[in-house]
Amino acid sequence: MLKLIPSWFIRYKFFNSLFLGLSVGAIFTLYAPLEPSIYSLGGVLLAIAMLIVARFYHTILNAKWFFRISLSVEVILLLAMLYFLYASYNYQTALILYIGYQITFVFGSYLIRAETLLLKTDTLLTKLDTVKQLGYLFGMGFSYLFYKILTYYGIDDNQIQVYDLHFLLIAIELIVIVLIFKSFKKVEA
Repeated sequence: MLKLIPSWFIRYKFFNSLFLGLSVGAIFTLYAPLEPSIYSLGGVLLAIAMLIVARFYHTILNAKWFFRISLSVEVILLLAMLYFLYASYNYQTALILYIGYQITFVFGSYLIRAETLLLKTDTLLTKLDTVKQLGYLFGMGFSYLFYKILTYYGIDDNQIQVYDLHFLLIAIELIVIVLIFKSFKKVEA
């Protein structure tokens, strides 16, 4: 049986939100080759998949599944980013990245519900939501500075900027994965 360790979990959520804040502006460049109909189809498939996940809440709303799903989501993101660094900017790369991110979004509602159930107290939930917002704000602010610094040094092509940002995103994602492991410990049933 697994038990959530709130102090580590809150650190994990800070870096997870930092990642989100850093990456949010990059999707416009990453997804540029895709036509708008892909977003419509992706939205439909996402909604259907989220309905399916919700049907399994009776089984997966516990620490063991929360750990597994959280780790899977982060590994999918890491693989998508590594693929992006390996591949060139083209339609196929944009589509694979879009699918990878959509797969992670399937579990968005579940992850929020599970963390609420596992943290239980309003004090911990307040800390959690506070660090999530701080991580997101710092990430957005840092991404702004990152792009401005690159522009200052003559790197003003959006694709190159987003490519360069992915080295930082991968480093943060590796920290996120380590913190997931630290956020849970095995306990006797």
